[in-house]
Amino acid sequence: MKNTNGKLGIVITLIGGSLWGLSGACGQFLFLNKSACADWLVPIRLLIAGLILVLFYLLRQPEQSRRIWSDKKSAFTLICYGVLGMMLCQYSYFMAIEYSNAGTATVLQYLSPVLIMIVMCVWERRTPRAVDVFATLLALCGIFLLATHGQPGQLAVSGQALFWGLFSAVTVVLYNLIPRGLMKSYSTPFLLGWAMLIGGAVLCLLRKPWQYHPVMDVGAVLCLVVIILFGTIVSFSLYMQGVKLIGPEKASLYACVEPVSASLFSFFWLHTAFTWTDIAGFLCILSTLFLITLWGRK
Repeated sequence: MKNTNGKLGIVITLIGGSLWGLSGACGQFLFLNKSACADWLVPIRLLIAGLILVLFYLLRQPEQSRRIWSDKKSAFTLICYGVLGMMLCQYSYFMAIEYSNAGTATVLQYLSPVLIMIVMCVWERRTPRAVDVFATLLALCGIFLLATHGQPGQLAVSGQALFWGLFSAVTVVLYNLIPRGLMKSYSTPFLLGWAMLIGGAVLCLLRKPWQYHPVMDVGAVLCLVVIILFGTIVSFSLYMQGVKLIGPEKASLYACVEPVSASLFSFFWLHTAFTWTDIAGFLCILSTLFLITLWGRK
């Protein structure tokens, strides 16, 4: 039975990570072919997905919502999570896709484990271990290869793509650290729904998505459904179930299929060209996750 649960956990985690990658590729498709932009896509994605999750929990577990909004400290933390964590994380990620491609943007976002490790070293006032230093050097090497293709003084990607990709990695740190206290008292999907709804509402006010008019044909609608339903709600639900079955360490490793799937969808579907230097940069950055997870459990 335990072996069966382990296999099931691996499968659904891989599916969840692959759906995240597909979501990024669908975003790239909308940007390239349907005159869409992150200022239009991200507010709509967050608002609709958040509304679906919040309505679900209001109907099934209304006491959670009453409890969190009646506690001023919890409510303030939730708002910070929605704006500084969820909104900035999703917006910067899709901005990176808009200026580059789904594969590059997703890999750059996967620098976040290294940043989280550095933050925790400072927070806990401890000296970085050898594996921490090596992972950081690997991450820097990956950034160098992606940004310059090994030729100093020459950018292989635009400055905007590099900025938003690195900024998305920083915001993932906020996304992970801000709700840590709330997760002790509330379920993660519940917090996710409210964070999406709050972030989507704030971003709608800031970016005014109704001002944009992308092409809304069958292909665009299908991509939007994939991004909102499968790339957000279904993928996250599968990943969280995988965490329950195989644990967070293994789940985070198998979820590493996300940048791989994003790159494959981008290459085979959208015909994005990747060089061997890009692939080497991808491997350097993704290797940091394996190092931190396998040798940095404590």
